Parts: sequence; C-alpha cells; structure tokens
Amino acid sequence: MSRPLVDAVRAGDHLAVMTLVDDGADPDTPGADGLPLLCEAVAAFDSTVAGVLVEGGADPDRVLPDGTTPLWRAVDSGSPALVTAVLGREPRLRLAEAARERLLALARNWHESGVAGELRRRTGTSGPVERVRVDDDSDGFNFAHQVSLSGLSVRDGHAGILTALEWAFRILTPVEELIARAVAQPDEDHATWWEVLRVLLDRKSEETWSALVAHRHHPDPAHRRFVAEYVRVRGVVADDSPYARREGDFVSAWAAEETDPAMLERVLRALDEYEHPGREAAALRYAGHPDVAVRRVVPPLLLPFGDDPPLAPEARRTLRALLRDPDAEVRLGACRVALRHAGLLPEAVQQLLRLAEDPDPDLHTPAASHLASCPDRTPAVADALAALLDPDDPPTLLEAGYGLALRDDPRTAEAYHRIRSAHAVPEYDHRWNAVWHWAWDNGLIPTVG
Repeated sequence: MSRPLVDAVRAGDHLAVMTLVDDGADPDTPGADGLPLLCEAVAAFDSTVAGVLVEGGADPDRVLPDGTTPLWRAVDSGSPALVTAVLGREPRLRLAEAARERLLALARNWHESGVAGELRRRTGTSGPVERVRVDDDSDGFNFAHQVSLSGLSVRDGHAGILTALEWAFRILTPVEELIARAVAQPDEDHATWWEVLRVLLDRKSEETWSALVAHRHHPDPAHRRFVAEYVRVRGVVADDSPYARREGDFVSAWAAEETDPAMLERVLRALDEYEHPGREAAALRYAGHPDVAVRRVVPPLLLPFGDDPPLAPEARRTLRALLRDPDAEVRLGACRVALRHAGLLPEAVQQLLRLAEDPDPDLHTPAASHLASCPDRTPAVADALAALLDPDDPPTLLEAGYGLALRDDPRTAEAYHRIRSAHAVPEYDHRWNAVWHWAWDNGLIPTVG
C-alpha cells in the first residue's frame, strides 16, 4: 500500500495525488477495505481526485468483489461531475455493449424511479429523506441535491448522467426528451441543466438545431428559458462557429418580438454574446424599458465591435440617458461602456464618483474597479479610491489599492499594509502584483541578504 497516496486521496488533495501518481505511485492502490482508491474518491463524491486517478491510469472498469465497477458506482452516486471524471476515454469503444446497456439501465432506473423512491426501495425504509444542496463540481458552477436515507446518500443528477452516457455511447436521444429532463429541475444551475446543454452544444446537426429552436414558442416558459440559455452559452463557446451569423439572426429576431420582460432579459443577455448588427437596434429599442432588469442588460449592447470605433450619434444619446437612469446598476453598466469613449468619460467618472459613495456597499467594488482602470488621473478619482481603502471590504480594498498604484499615489503604501493585514492577498492577481511592485519600488519591502 502506498501510504502517502492513500492519505492524499482521503484528504482530497488532488495536487498531491497528481504528484504521487506522476512519480510512480500505483493509481489502483487499494485502500484499507481492499478496494482501489478510486472507489474511495467516488464514495466521497470527490470528482477532482477521481479524475486525477483515472487520468493517471486507474481502471474505471475494474470488476470489484460485489460485481460492480468504479464507473458503475459513479453512475449510482448521482453526481454528473463524478461520472464525467470516471468515464474515461473512448467509453463506447472500451466497454462491451452489455456493459454499456447496464450502465444506461442503472441511470435510467434512478431517473424514472426518483431518488427518494429508489432510496426507500434500497433501504427498505419509508421515512422522510434528508435533502441538502451541494456543489457538484470543484468550481462551484453547478449544484445537485444530496439525498440521504438510513445512512445511504446519493445525488439527484441521474437525468444528467443518463444524458451524458447516451451521448458518450452515441445514442441520439430526441431533443424534446433532453429538454424535458433539464426543465424538470426548476433551477438552471442544477447539474442536469448543464449536462443537457453540454450534449446539445456538442450535437451540431441541423436536425438538432431545428428541433431545439422550435421550443422558443413552447407554451411552458421553462422550455423557452432553456432555449435562451442554450443560445447564450453557444455564443460564448462557439463564437467562431460558421453558423454564428445564423444564430445571431435568430436571437436578434427573438429580441425584437419578445414581450415578456423576464424572457426578454434572458434573450438580450444571449444577444450580448454575438457580434451581430442587431445589438445596437435592440439596445436603442429597450433603453427606456419600464422593467429595470431589462434596462440593466442594455448598456453592453451599445459597445461596438472592433478597436473602439466611435459611437453612432443615437447610441451616444442613449448612453447619456442611461448614465442618468434612476437605477444604480443601470448607471454602473452605462459607465463601463462610456469609459471607453473620450467624449463621455467626464460624465461617466462623475457617476462613478457618486456610486463610490452610495449607501449600497455592493456598488463599491465595481465602482472602484472602473475608477481604478479608467484613464482619468485627476485628484478627485485618486481621493475617491483612497476613501475606499476599507479593510472590512477586501474586494473593494484590492481594487482601490490597484488604482492608487497605477497612479503612483503615495497612499498606495496604506493600501499595501491594509491588504496584507486584511489577508486579502490573492494568488497570481494583477491588482496585487501592481500594489506589491509599487511597495517594492518604494522601499516598503525589505530585501533579504
């Protein structure tokens, strides 16, 4: 037994696991129960460590004494992130058809029976289940519910797992069924939403696109929300797609016709991900919308593409109006755009100075960020940044210190000491690097030797 590897896996230290495996430790090392350490990572829902072990050579298909495999246990766990980590390379070619069918049947049974129902069947207990929300991946991008009964815990991502397995085995599940799996979860941050999105983003056929966008007119708002999120994410991950103009046309046309404010906000957010000529028209159309959530997504649509081309006169007038919007977040968004245009810089800076003093502390960090990097080097901006050196607000403190360092302001010394005292020093951060280098250049950091 490789004791260091066992300890690293149990501690969830994926970097130590990676180092030890790279140095020759056996990734299939058994733990105290005789099972490979991959099973311990699966039991702990530790997708990061499980992924490191599989990448390092651990066998996800190793048959265990109870007839299962580590991959089977990952599917059973209900964690889509865990299955992604353990699935390994070329599962369609690696696994026999019978093994693939068993994994699909396992995931489908959980999905169709429901987590609570299957837990009651397995435990023989009829009592209530305990349900808690947990991050399903190490980055915290999506979540699942961890459901427990009589000492047995699983997560409720089996619909996402079924979707991932079908695509890995090249089973083309109807688009309608996939969307139904996603929208069965009301929260779009649920792991099942992401798995369905991921698979549909990978399915690039015309048939898939046509079937998916047909749901724009679905009577259930959840289906329309899914389509809006799909095209938004597609704009992020496939901005160089040969179909980008067609997709931008689709979103732009939707924005021109949408009447529901909540849906319109989502569609405008999607449009913001496309280099499409309809962006400015949508911004001009909705800059005065009565719903503040809609107005908040308008300013970035006024940003022209390219190397800061000038704003058209109507866009400039619209942006000036947004700088005076009654909502602070709308004004903040307008400032971010206006700072890039010399003719609007003074107005934007004046608004940011007001936002930096706003009673709402949530506005201070973005205001400090915009002031820090803006080209205005007047004393008023430096004084505003110095006033934001609040050790009880580390994010704002860091932004303000960065702005002072860029201006070679002597109050950067205070920022340096406060950031260190507040333990607000991030790793590999350009803002802290600027403050640190200013402190070094000005003799605040003693040399060694």
